[in-house]
Order: sequence, then structure tokens, then C-alpha cells
Amino acid sequence: MHMDDLFRPAPDHSTTERSATAPSGSDRGGTDRIAAATSMGAVTLLVGDLDGMTRYYRDVVTLSVLDAGGDTVTLGRAGRPLVILRAEPALRHAHPGSAGLFHTAILFESQAALAAALYSLAKRAPGTFTGSADHLVSQAFYATDPEGNGIELYWDRARTEWSWTHGQVEMATLALDPNTFIGEHLTEAAALGSTAHEAASIGHVHLSVGDVATARTFYVDALGFDATAALGNQALFVSAGGYHHHMAMNVWNSRGAGPRMPALGLGRIDLVLPDRDALGEIGERLAHHGFAVRDDGRTLSFDDPWSNALHAVASGR
Repeated sequence: MHMDDLFRPAPDHSTTERSATAPSGSDRGGTDRIAAATSMGAVTLLVGDLDGMTRYYRDVVTLSVLDAGGDTVTLGRAGRPLVILRAEPALRHAHPGSAGLFHTAILFESQAALAAALYSLAKRAPGTFTGSADHLVSQAFYATDPEGNGIELYWDRARTEWSWTHGQVEMATLALDPNTFIGEHLTEAAALGSTAHEAASIGHVHLSVGDVATARTFYVDALGFDATAALGNQALFVSAGGYHHHMAMNVWNSRGAGPRMPALGLGRIDLVLPDRDALGEIGERLAHHGFAVRDDGRTLSFDDPWSNALHAVASGR
């Protein structure tokens, strides 16, 4: 599809995702791992302007409103909740350098659907675009929503095209021009909304944390994710079932940060386990490592060391 450049110039995104190398000591036995079929559920954001944020995620990011009532709006695709916005007008933004959300990453099933979302971003909110990168495993475009929450819009290459060495996935940050991507993958039909019905998912969630060693203790040793890549003491990438990463933690803006205080931004991260047995296993493992777990019979609720809230449910509940 031919069109004039929509983004100019594309910002350098090298400060956000960088080449990953294998961390030391990452080999573990199988009994302390989170279930391979674990996936990410919805991300809840606490927002000051519910109407404005709803418009952004609906009209710019191309999600659909699945439910709206009172102080909460749920958006997603193909009936699957992805982003839940909850109005908290009394809260304020966190102080710079605080722990919390780095970005929510929405995974599109086709390059055409991703191109349509990128085209929407270019047309409706180009000033919120922050960069792009080819990560070898994926093609990614970045934005910041009107309240400062990071967003990644991306598409995965086939797993057969990923490279692994000793359990570590090869990722990098290579140039990816958004105008070229739109030109190559956006069809006339997609520009008019033909891909809006296609499913999407939360591919991963990236957090700002105080230090990587503590993040490893919680997310790898206690919660049970596999470490798939690391950038020294700068960032850690973890996953279940051989994905490149379901979660990541970095200290690029937050080194030394302590537990979060109530603020706008990240409210909760949902994890979806394949069954009740898998759910019970992570509860036992977290308790064994000294982390408090709340179990209401359907959901396990727990906080990471920076007071980021996580809920885990079984998909067959």
C-alpha cells in the first residue's frame, strides 16, 4: 500500500530493548517451574481520565470495548480482555524513578493487523509514538499512552525462526522503519478495519524494578518462570513453555527503587495457569520462598517485592 511517510523520523529505541546475552546459573530442574502452558491475562491500569484513556485504547490502539460500567472499562479483541481501565481520580502519578509498569505488550496475530494498529497510531496520535525495533524474535513498535503508560505493539516471527543457545533466546535491537512496515503490510481493507476482528493477546508485560537480582529471586526462583535472557544487572527476561519472554524487568529508569506507593499506572497483572494443580503449585512455591499469597478459592493474589500486584487463575476454573 503506497502512502506518504506517517512517522518522521523514527526515534532510536535502543535504550528500551537491547541485545540479550545468557545469564549465568539459569539451568534448573523441572519440578520448580511454572506450567509450560501459562499465559498472560489482562493488565489493569489505574487511570485519572477514564473517558480519555478509553478513547486512546479503543481508537488509537484498535481494541474494542468489551464491557463498561461504573468506574471500569474492559477492552480487548475477539472477546478476550486485554486492558482493564479503572478510574482512580484521587491518585496522582508516581514519582520519577519509581518501580511499576515499563510497558504492556500487545501481540497481534498478523503483520496486517499490527500495521493497521500502527497506521491508527500514526493518524490519530502520532505524538505518542516513541520508537520501533526488530528484536529477531519479533517486530515491535512503541508508544506512551496519555497518562504515561508504556505500550508495545508487536508481531512474533515463527518459533522455528528463533535462535536458542543453552536455553537462552537470541534477541537484539535492529532498525525497523515504521513507514516501511506500514507500506509493506497495510492493505486497503486493513486500513478500513478488516483486521479489527482478529484476536490479540497480552504477549508480555515489562516492569521497572529496583534491582535484577531480587527480580530473579521472585520471578524465577519463587514464581517459577524460566530465565530466557539477561542484560547483566540491567534487565531480565523470563517465560514459560519456551516463549521468548512473558515478563521482563529492568532498572533503566528505576535502579534502587523500593516498594510502590498507591499511584496512577499499573494496577494488576493477570496470569493464566492451565489448571488448578498448576495454580496450587505456584501458591506452594511462593509460600515456601516466604511470599504472602491470598487464595479466595478461584484466584491467587500476591505482590512482587515492589508491590506490583499479580493475580493468577486457572483457565479451566
